[in-house]
Amino acid sequence: MTSRRQKIIRETRETTIRVDLDLIGTDRRQIDTGIGMLDHLLDALACHAGWNLNLTCQGDLQVDDHHTAEDCALALGQALDGCLGDRTGLIRFGHAYAPLEEALARAVIDLASRPYACLDLQLERERLGGLSCENMPHILRSLAMAGRFTLHVDVLRGDNDHHRAESAVKALALAFRQALAPSNTNASTKGVLT
Repeated sequence: MTSRRQKIIRETRETTIRVDLDLIGTDRRQIDTGIGMLDHLLDALACHAGWNLNLTCQGDLQVDDHHTAEDCALALGQALDGCLGDRTGLIRFGHAYAPLEEALARAVIDLASRPYACLDLQLERERLGGLSCENMPHILRSLAMAGRFTLHVDVLRGDNDHHRAESAVKALALAFRQALAPSNTNASTKGVLT
C-alpha cells in the first residue's frame, strides 16, 4: 500500500468536491454533500470500514442529485485508489454480511486492480430522502470503477428500502475492513496486483 491517506479535489462545471480519506481511522467523519441520505450512507461506510473521512461537495442540486452522487463516489474512489497504491501487503479479498432489522446484504470485494461491479440492491421506492434510488447502484459502480476494485453486492432480503440501502453499504464497509487487513504474503499468483 502506497499511503494510508489521500486528499483529492475534484472540480467540474457540475460539482466541486474535496475528499480527505485516511484508511487508519480514529472515528473522525465529516460529510456534507447537500443530500442527507448520501451523507448518511457515506458516514456508515466510513464508520464501519474504520476510516476517517472528510468529504464536502458543492453540486448542482438545482438540476437533480445525479452529478453530486456520481462525482462524490468517483472522488472517494480516486482517493481510495491512491491509498491502495500497488496494493501490496493486503489480504486483498473481503466478504461480509450486514443485517439491518429485516434487511440483509452481502458484499464481496477484490482489491486487485480489476474494476467491475455486479449489483442487485432490490430497491423499490423512487427516492430515499433527496437521493434517487436509481443512483444507489450508480454510486457503488462509480466507487468500484474509480477505486479500481471488483465489487459484488446483493441485498438478500428486506422490506424497507432505507434498510436495504444501508445494509448494502455496511456490508461493503465490513468487506473493506477485511480486505484491507495487512498480509505478509503475496496475494497474487501473478506476483503483482496492478
